Amino acid sequence: MAKQTITVIKGDGIGPSIIDSALEILTAAGCDFDYEFVDAGLAALEKTGELLPQETIDTIARNKITLKGPLTTPVGEGFTSINVTLRKQFGLYANVRPVKSFVGTKARYEDIDIITVRENTQGMYSGLGQVTSEDGNEAQAMSMITREGAEKIVTFAYELAVREGRKKVTAVHKANILKSTSGLFLKVAREVAERYPEIESTEMIVDATCMKLVMSPEEFDVIVTTNLFGDILSDLCAGLVGGLGMAPGANIGETAAIFEAVHGSAPDIAGKNLANPTSVILASIQMLEHLEMGDTAERIRSAVADVIKTGDRTTRDLGGNHGTTDFTQAVIDRL
Repeated sequence: MAKQTITVIKGDGIGPSIIDSALEILTAAGCDFDYEFVDAGLAALEKTGELLPQETIDTIARNKITLKGPLTTPVGEGFTSINVTLRKQFGLYANVRPVKSFVGTKARYEDIDIITVRENTQGMYSGLGQVTSEDGNEAQAMSMITREGAEKIVTFAYELAVREGRKKVTAVHKANILKSTSGLFLKVAREVAERYPEIESTEMIVDATCMKLVMSPEEFDVIVTTNLFGDILSDLCAGLVGGLGMAPGANIGETAAIFEAVHGSAPDIAGKNLANPTSVILASIQMLEHLEMGDTAERIRSAVADVIKTGDRTTRDLGGNHGTTDFTQAVIDRL
């Protein structure tokens, strides 16, 4: 069997140090991958004058699996979000954000285990019809949902639930107000739900979902929703388990998948050996599961959980006083 080659984008700020951490852990766990390193974001801009060079796009297309650190999109006119560009370029229609409680974090809850499945290319993030009037007093943006897009994401969520032995899927919407777009999403979600009688299907308005996630998060299992709501809800869920440092993300399409840390590039602590690499380690675990290497994924997850639980060489945000390299070594020592 040919060796799996993985495209690696180290990213900006703390990206290189946390990606190095994840790669060391994958090697220690016995993963025999080849890696192809390419640039995107500020690192690419400095070298090539482009945020997303053609070489990077070609490499992602060729290898199909990518592990990515946080990227910085410069603020201002004319710069499109690199993440949005990648999702469109490769049709990465499903954004999968699992959150799971780890004993030893300073999180407010203990038994959280929720997966948010977010449509990644349509809705308010489709970038359609963004106009500002000449006098600057009026702005418009357009949301677009297609039946095909809604069906793909809801089906993806149910298939994920079946595969992972999940019991319940909650479709989150705002169809009471956004009768056209959210209405179509909800209609399709109900149709898809009928194909999966073994899974409990519920639906919930997005504002009620936010309240319920805070008050009784144990009621949720898999959430499926549109782009904007999914962006907000997945961050809210991350907050339940200790923040974005504990939350990975996967962007999955028919031909490619990108696994990433979901937090920012934290330039203020870049190069200081302070960053918590957990988010990107968890993203690499998602990548292993995607590659059907579940046993290895579970070994790494157990090692990370034990490091956090025992407080062995943990980073500042986890209540310790160690850096990225010590935390990484603590995980490797358990493998």
